[in-house]
Amino acid sequence: MPNNVTFHAAFRGNFTGLLSWQQLDEFWKLVQHQADAGWYIYAIGAPVPARESSTADVIKFITEVNTLLHAEHGEDYCGIVYTDSKQEPTFIKIFDPNNLGVSCGFSNHPPLPGWILSLIPPLPLATRRPLPAGRLRWWQNLWA
Repeated sequence: MPNNVTFHAAFRGNFTGLLSWQQLDEFWKLVQHQADAGWYIYAIGAPVPARESSTADVIKFITEVNTLLHAEHGEDYCGIVYTDSKQEPTFIKIFDPNNLGVSCGFSNHPPLPGWILSLIPPLPLATRRPLPAGRLRWWQNLWA
């Protein structure tokens, strides 16, 4: 990712969806192989991370969020994880299955993703929706 690309510009950039669960599973394997690349893990509604995540934390997050997505997105397709590149990702948006709103199509106020993995240090994203108590517990238990 070029040094002059800001977090907000990258956030608004072009993304491709991982439509099938098989695509998502293969994609996670790729990201896990790049777990030491300097990823930041950001839960929207929580404080932005002050430092890059460790390799172990990236792998743990991917494993746990994948389990959550499979358990709570009761569809035979994925379609709630988007990346700037399926081969060389630098920015990944993961939408919360419990807050999808209008994530496809057009909306004046599309929902924010639940989580972001980024190689750019994140900046706060304004949300009118506080992190739900259940998600906050999940997030805190993940790092306990």
